[in-house]
Amino acid sequence: MDELCKGMSQTGSSIIATDKTQENNGSMAVYVNDPCLECERVRAACERLGSVVAVSAGQGLPTLTTPAYFITSPFEGDLFDAAHKAKYRVLGPTAVLQLAQRDEPPPANARPLYSLAMRGAVICFSGFRKKDELTYLITLIHYMGGSIRKDMSSKVTHLIAAAATGDKYRYASGFGLPVLARSWVDACWERRDDPACLATDDAIIKEHKLRVFAGARVCFVGFPEDETQHMAEVLASNGGASCQLDDPDCTHVVVDEHNTVVVPDCSQSIHIVKAEWFWASVQNEEAQDERDYLFKDYLDEISRRSSVGSSIPVEENTERNVAGTPAHLRMRKRKLRGGDAALHKRRSSVGDAVLLSLSGNLLDCTPSPDGKQLLEESEVPDNVVRKLMSPRQQVFMELLQTESNYVGILQTIVAMFKQPLEEMAEEDTNNGKNQALLNNTELKIIFGNLPPIYELHQRMLEELKWAQAHWSEEVSIGRLVLRYTPDMVKAYPPFVNFFENTKEMLQQCDRENPRFHAFLKICQTKPECGRQSLQELLIRPVQRLPSISLLLDDILKHTHKSNPDQVALVSALAGLREVMSHINEDKRKTEGQLQMFDIYNDIDQCPAHLVSSHRSFVSRCEVVELSKELSGRGDHLVLFLFTDTMEVCKKRSKAFNSKSPTNGTGTMRIGSSKPYRHISLMPLSTVKRVVDIREAEDCHNVFALMCRSNQELKEKLYSFMITDDAVDKGHFLRQLCRQMANTVCKADADKFLACLESHQLDIDTSDLALSTLSKVSKFAAKTRIKVERALSFNKTPSKLKRAMSSIISPFGSTSSLTPASQQLAQMRLASCNNINEMGSSGAGEASDVLVAPLSVQPTRKATAGAAAALRRF
Repeated sequence: MDELCKGMSQTGSSIIATDKTQENNGSMAVYVNDPCLECERVRAACERLGSVVAVSAGQGLPTLTTPAYFITSPFEGDLFDAAHKAKYRVLGPTAVLQLAQRDEPPPANARPLYSLAMRGAVICFSGFRKKDELTYLITLIHYMGGSIRKDMSSKVTHLIAAAATGDKYRYASGFGLPVLARSWVDACWERRDDPACLATDDAIIKEHKLRVFAGARVCFVGFPEDETQHMAEVLASNGGASCQLDDPDCTHVVVDEHNTVVVPDCSQSIHIVKAEWFWASVQNEEAQDERDYLFKDYLDEISRRSSVGSSIPVEENTERNVAGTPAHLRMRKRKLRGGDAALHKRRSSVGDAVLLSLSGNLLDCTPSPDGKQLLEESEVPDNVVRKLMSPRQQVFMELLQTESNYVGILQTIVAMFKQPLEEMAEEDTNNGKNQALLNNTELKIIFGNLPPIYELHQRMLEELKWAQAHWSEEVSIGRLVLRYTPDMVKAYPPFVNFFENTKEMLQQCDRENPRFHAFLKICQTKPECGRQSLQELLIRPVQRLPSISLLLDDILKHTHKSNPDQVALVSALAGLREVMSHINEDKRKTEGQLQMFDIYNDIDQCPAHLVSSHRSFVSRCEVVELSKELSGRGDHLVLFLFTDTMEVCKKRSKAFNSKSPTNGTGTMRIGSSKPYRHISLMPLSTVKRVVDIREAEDCHNVFALMCRSNQELKEKLYSFMITDDAVDKGHFLRQLCRQMANTVCKADADKFLACLESHQLDIDTSDLALSTLSKVSKFAAKTRIKVERALSFNKTPSKLKRAMSSIISPFGSTSSLTPASQQLAQMRLASCNNINEMGSSGAGEASDVLVAPLSVQPTRKATAGAAAALRRF
């Protein structure tokens, strides 16, 4: 109770100081119920009112002679009823404290007042049929200082509704009044002892806002099973319940107007509406007026238009839609659907048809030209006239058709999706509200790269229309297209390169923002979208350039060699292919640079200069180190190959990645969340040779790198075994050699690759088993015991370096070497002079005759005793 009274003012202030009744009538008696006197703050405030008389439950109240207050904590019981009946001004301790904090006089009316939580709220009720429930709520509102109105008027500030329907609900929604559930009153009454509780706070209003489909029982008709299930889940999450058509308590029937041709047979009191009503209610977070979405009106409109001789559905009429898109674009509906199988999908606002990666080559895209649709009658002649056209003109008309349809799609995206979303965001910025479906960052990622493409093809379409109006066989279509290829190089790469980001952002917003998901659903039902999702429409720019290329190629086939346009068409086709090649190359570089940022963020202690504008990611390979130069023999490493360097990092185990000791006290700290730890950044200019170890029974996927920097005198040999099943060793090594050749500006990458047997480098992998390594590594992670000896292949790892140095020593003889040894011996590397293994001239031998080093002479079979001795050694 003391905590509730922290806001009491200083002793100099008094509740009764400004009470005119006190001044006119002299002393005032304040009767306080015993529990209220437990709080010293409340006692002090009560004493300010006048002479305080403690009253217990067993005592009666004196006859009221002067204005008197009765302060009690429980607003119930015989004593409370007696005080209220005797016209005492009954207050709760919370009201006393709040009045003191605000320096306000007590109310002059005789209505009991426990707190001021609902002071200033004028409340109206809707949908409550039980009188006892309504009386109870009204009483609590009065106890908290609120007012009640029977009918909606300009003075009403809040509506408490039992269901999201009715005229009062429509009035409140239209004027932006908060529509609340009865839990709002209950929650405020539960906090009646908290002076800081204010029922009109935004947080409390938002928490108890009436849910969109509160009190609704909805039946879905005409939808596929998966879509029905999805809509039922959305309905339940918004306070409604699904039911069958014959349910006597059914309130709404939501119909898929595209698959239903008759009005369902049900009670006249049930609202039969289109699917747009459902999704519009979710988007606006309030139930929409059913009269604007009646399914019967939709059927009547179709019937009316059919009766006047319209031969196409209502969504394909010749009027313009609200977004300003010509109706002939809506005739693309069936074509845009991409087959009946794609019509109905759960959460189809993000279509599965375009969830595939766009990492393929744009030149390989060969979609069928969407030229089966018709343009407006003024633009395209009928079939009879078309038959009189030359083959070249017919293909040109197909180009014109597809270009018009394509511009129409772009216009639909801009007018129906981009502009409304931007207007909502701008309105939020100006008004300080938070009602926008997407913020400016999300809008830029999804739509930011589209306007240049739209403007480019608008201009191109105008020129194609002019060519159609002034058609002759000598009209140069090639020059027309060629004029726009420079603009295509500028407009298309930003869109194509970042389409994966656009798709991911669209999916994320659709998944995490129910209102945006509902917005997409509403737009998808519009005729101009052809029931395609926004993502399915956004992929069309990716497909457009290959489509134009196919059509130009077809026009070229029907163009005579003597036609002046023949050369221009060849140039235009070459220009388009150059544009697509540029897009592919730019896309590849962009993807590599984006991957470089991801790699940098995944590596602990990674050098910052790894991220560079001239560098891009090439390939990745998981290996086990067989040497002991980088991290340790048997360690699991990851090689990230870039265009001019290679990042070597260690793969963290789960045990080390979870927790690690910090000191001897036993306290633990959470380890790094990054999956890799930096080991070395190896410039490709320091890699002198790549050695491909031939496959053998006990040697699989092994290779070695001979490296030497300008500051080092000796080469270092690093050997690895590839453990990634998805990586082909030959392909990875060729990629590595190609990047090495590019780094040092050499044309022949094969010169950097050598092939040897494992024993020629003294690399023994016979006892190497990944399962054994894995078990040992896990054991080491638990016991923190170093396992270099356990994983050691021999006791003299430097023998690998000696062997490599000896093989390529210029002082060694090549007469007795194997062909592979001879090839490697001819390599001119710096530290190849192993003097200890040089052969000395014997009697009768020429002094200039050199003997091959022992390390590269033919291997002899050792006896069992010698092998055992070597192992012991």
